[in-house]
Amino acid sequence: MIDSFGRKVTYVRVSVTDRCDLRCVYCMAEDMTFLPKADILTLEELERLCAAFVRKGVRKIRLTGGEPLVRRNVMGLIARLGRLVAAGELHELTLTTNGTLLAEHAEGLAAAGIRRVNVSLDTLDPARFARVTRWGKLDRVIDGIMAAKAAGLAVKINTVALKGVNEDEYDDLVAWCGNHGFDLCLIETMPMGEVHADRTEQYLPLSLVRSRLGRRWTLTDSDWTTGGPARYAAIAETGRRIGFITPMTHNFCESCNRVRVTCTGTLYPCLGQDSAVDLRAPLRSSASDHLLDAAIDAAIGAKPKGHDFIIDRGRRPAVARHMSVTGG
Repeated sequence: MIDSFGRKVTYVRVSVTDRCDLRCVYCMAEDMTFLPKADILTLEELERLCAAFVRKGVRKIRLTGGEPLVRRNVMGLIARLGRLVAAGELHELTLTTNGTLLAEHAEGLAAAGIRRVNVSLDTLDPARFARVTRWGKLDRVIDGIMAAKAAGLAVKINTVALKGVNEDEYDDLVAWCGNHGFDLCLIETMPMGEVHADRTEQYLPLSLVRSRLGRRWTLTDSDWTTGGPARYAAIAETGRRIGFITPMTHNFCESCNRVRVTCTGTLYPCLGQDSAVDLRAPLRSSASDHLLDAAIDAAIGAKPKGHDFIIDRGRRPAVARHMSVTGG
């Protein structure tokens, strides 16, 4: 699949649910209203959708949410998609999770063919963690991360850089990840959805963060990639890597190779635009995939050149949907 700007789309992020057991301040409103069950694709429909993308050339699928592991029977879907990896049709199946249910599912994920997980963790301070997630328990997430490591899964820690919230912890996070053999990825906050917080107060440019990290750590730019938007640097002192996802200070649109599908079957060609294509209707209107294939082709053809993210006091979010709707 090649868009109108010559970019090859080989990576799809698929949300399996809009629900989550946490309410992170940059991702969801505290009083979220979730979708009715009839609007959500069944696990069988999600499997068929993923198979269609693989047939059309996608080689990496990341399952997201909400929190994907809260979806009932999702491990069955993961096992079936894992067979595409075993057959060589899909190069990689990965998962982004908040870690709360990892201790329960880590061995099953490894058995299903998942080799890497991204875990959202914005702080190592229990009280601060409870504030950022609104009610999460840090020890439960740490237990999940260690269970994933014990199961043989490679773990990458995703941390949203929040000014005045966790900006005093990045050195500690680098050291902690180094001690446990994890890579770390820092992410700039993005203007998505009303979350009753002022993003002009939260926003912290990662150019500044990297400069501060350079006082303690020796960072060397690397061309290593996982296929996503992060730009990586090697950390000499720990032997690990740190990634920087910078949609605000240095966007990565010129090399974008991905699209996102929500749990309702809505395909967003760009995270930072509202344009979307409905895949649920063609999926449900025919047992054949010809309508679905045509809708996917239309979506890829409509993929924009880039996003319009701007963080400025007084501006509404660039897109109205919450981050959790699109799966990040």
